[in-house]
Amino acid sequence: MKLNIEQLRAVTCGAVRVEETDFGLGFFRFTRAQEEMYKARKEEFYIRCFATSGITLNFKTDSKKLFLKGRTTRGSSRKYYSVDVVVNGEPIDHIDNFSHTDVPERYAGMTLELGSFEKNINLGEGEKEVCVYLPWGHNAEFSEVTLDDGATLVPVKYSKKLLAFGDSITHGYDALRNYDKYVTRLAEALGCEEYNKGIGGERFVPSLSALKEDFVPDIITVAYGTNDWNNVDEQTFTENCSEFFKNLCTNYPSVPIFAITPIWRADLENERPMGAFENADRLISEITAKYDNVRVIHGLEIFPAEYTLFADYKLHPSSKGFEHYFKNLYAKIKEII
Repeated sequence: MKLNIEQLRAVTCGAVRVEETDFGLGFFRFTRAQEEMYKARKEEFYIRCFATSGITLNFKTDSKKLFLKGRTTRGSSRKYYSVDVVVNGEPIDHIDNFSHTDVPERYAGMTLELGSFEKNINLGEGEKEVCVYLPWGHNAEFSEVTLDDGATLVPVKYSKKLLAFGDSITHGYDALRNYDKYVTRLAEALGCEEYNKGIGGERFVPSLSALKEDFVPDIITVAYGTNDWNNVDEQTFTENCSEFFKNLCTNYPSVPIFAITPIWRADLENERPMGAFENADRLISEITAKYDNVRVIHGLEIFPAEYTLFADYKLHPSSKGFEHYFKNLYAKIKEII
């Protein structure tokens, strides 16, 4: 039973739209207006809009098999990808371009090929809940998704939505498996559907927060600052951060917003145009203090200063590092809500 576009739309989570493409079926996490904003802003960021971070296929079925056929195209600066299949909460199979290699400890720089893929996956007997995680770092399209003929197909949906803004760490750099990302783990722990707006290399951009979603989220997280500190002066940071939160709180005045300040990075002792690294935390705290629905979570309190927890030993958490990030962030949020 080859699933048609309506069936696939019904089981898709985390996408603002699902559309036919020249290849097959595409999944989009940014609205058209947001894509156009990024197209005008920077080509690299526009390309990263089409990475399928946070998008999943969620359904119950009694099918014994799942066949996936598709392709990946560039959606980040990384060269590896994975499509992960989880049954009843347990990973059972992956489609990736790195399992055949010896993955180095510092794997962020792996150079591998993207392209077409297809695989038959054994789901096992009886009814089960299946989650297919699309790649965080690249764009995945499907030309075929097939279950056994006559199999049941029941969409699994979440009652709440998490809207996550942020830079490369929110985008997913450098989780080997998509379910390792801190946003994905946080959304699942909170019982939320993940809507991921992370873009690698991004800073506070007011024109993004000015664009409303077609839904009202239940929780919002905002995790910028490390690239701002690395690139702009204090005045520019203050203006952009202030306008970003002003727009966000205007659009979602009653939604709990968690402002996550930058986590540890290996070069934080260096001076930048806006001064010490801690200035980013201080300014975000001061700027958001006037909003009743914004709570600050201090990044330096939730991530240890340990370079081995980073896939590049500097900035981007590894899958192991994301475990620390998620657990400590979740504990902080649970104290508040």
